[in-house]
Amino acid sequence: MSGKAKILVVDDEVSIVEVLKGILRRQGYRVKTAGSGEEAIELLRNEPFDLLISDIRMGGMDGLALLEQARQEQAHLAVIMMTAYAAVETAVEAMRKGAFDYVCKPFKVDELLVTVERALSYETALAENESLKETIVSPAEVYFDTLVGDHPAMQAVYRMIRKIAPTDSTVLILGESGTGKELVARAIHVCSRRSTRPFVAINCATLPDALLESELFGHVRGAFTGATRDKEGLFQTADGGTLFLDEIGSIPPAMQLTLLRVLQEQEIRPVGGTHNIAVNVRILAATNENLETLISQGRFREDLFYRLSVIPLDLPPLRDRLSDVPLLVNHFLACLEAAHGRRLILQPEAAAALERYPWPGNVRELENIISRAAALCEGELVTLDSLPAKLRGLVVEPAAEAVEADPEMHSTGVTLKAFLRDKERAYIRQVLEQHHGDKEATARALGISLATFYRKYGDDYAVPERSR
Repeated sequence: MSGKAKILVVDDEVSIVEVLKGILRRQGYRVKTAGSGEEAIELLRNEPFDLLISDIRMGGMDGLALLEQARQEQAHLAVIMMTAYAAVETAVEAMRKGAFDYVCKPFKVDELLVTVERALSYETALAENESLKETIVSPAEVYFDTLVGDHPAMQAVYRMIRKIAPTDSTVLILGESGTGKELVARAIHVCSRRSTRPFVAINCATLPDALLESELFGHVRGAFTGATRDKEGLFQTADGGTLFLDEIGSIPPAMQLTLLRVLQEQEIRPVGGTHNIAVNVRILAATNENLETLISQGRFREDLFYRLSVIPLDLPPLRDRLSDVPLLVNHFLACLEAAHGRRLILQPEAAAALERYPWPGNVRELENIISRAAALCEGELVTLDSLPAKLRGLVVEPAAEAVEADPEMHSTGVTLKAFLRDKERAYIRQVLEQHHGDKEATARALGISLATFYRKYGDDYAVPERSR
């Protein structure tokens, strides 16, 4: 957090206020003070602050009452409470009402400063998360109730789904593991004339050959040891609807011939049976393998390949549509919030790491990592530390490119984050001067809220003589 952070210290003991003001100003923070809760509220109504540090026990409005009213005045204000009464119930009450943390008097300076830094980082994440929401007119659209992503490659997939769904053509969905092949199959079914009938999915790679045949076509009593009754196969279960055959390349050669005949004749024969049964099923298949390579190796029938790939549909890997990562992350966080009733906010550094990672496991890997991070994070904030080490290593502070871009950086040795912040402030100041110091007009011109303007620039600005 920048040394420009603005802190309001509230205590009815003048000595405590002066000590805190001196400690915080030496760290570069801007500090204002108040001797009562009522005085603090007046300050909060008139100017923005990044952090409130308040005693709990004060005459008049106490710290807990101040906490509640302060959060009404400035929703993302981080709050640290001070108390000489380290009773557990007091701390719990303060945290329940929205305090970030509390410190006990007499406090250790180092521990206080660490708590201040943590609170300010949390406040920044809240504000940036809110700023991001302001730039999005509506939540990321979920296409066909299952798919998320606005990248042009995904838009092409959506257009293809709309075209092929009303037909009964067999579709071969191609893509790496984790790209969402089953979700695409479900989308095709939902948009088809069969949508009111069953959608049945099976992963052909997870079952032994004999069991797979029984699962697909069913069996009659006595067909094999353990077959104590007739069993309906998935082709019958999906009758009138859609059958999705995932990992189709793993089907053994003998069963490939059986499947080919079923697709041609629209009839099945249960294992051990003597009569064929007519079925009306649309087949959607998927694979992460190159079936043409398998054909050249003699492991997949060419005639079955052509029967399955009447309409091939390729899904892009996530590394080719990294612009969709923020949309997917927000979607997964929203799902977790709905499932667990717990608010989750992504730290900017964590978001940056997620957008830099190449995602070899695609969307499934991203979903798993977000679920893991949400489970490991403390409180609402999903931080960089809650991500796996392979992602944390992608966030680097110094950047040679930034140093080369500005020769002054060689001598200052500032981080890329500080460099970009200074450039951002310089641009905001330029726009501010163009609007003669009108902060609201400047915020509108920049496409940000007034609260975001104050957070990024502050209020220490005087209109230059030439602009007056």
